[in-house]
Amino acid sequence: MDDTIVLVSDDGQEYEMRILLTFENEETGRHYVFVTDLEPPEDEEEQNVLVYTYDEDGNLDPVTDPEEFEMCEEVLLAFTEENDG
Repeated sequence: MDDTIVLVSDDGQEYEMRILLTFENEETGRHYVFVTDLEPPEDEEEQNVLVYTYDEDGNLDPVTDPEEFEMCEEVLLAFTEENDG
């Protein structure tokens, strides 16, 4: 499985990102992808993680709803705890 994705900003700049996790919310049927920098900046202690919803055509939309974002944070926390242990 390819674990990278290229995101294109509104101004056309491309960013290659590493996919950390994908999951589907079984209650809503929405699909999510968590991405981070391929190599985090040396001056940063924590990785910057972005979360998007995606559809079957691969279209991405950032998660902006506070409740939905909180749910995604809980999933990411559970994922990191599971993989750190």
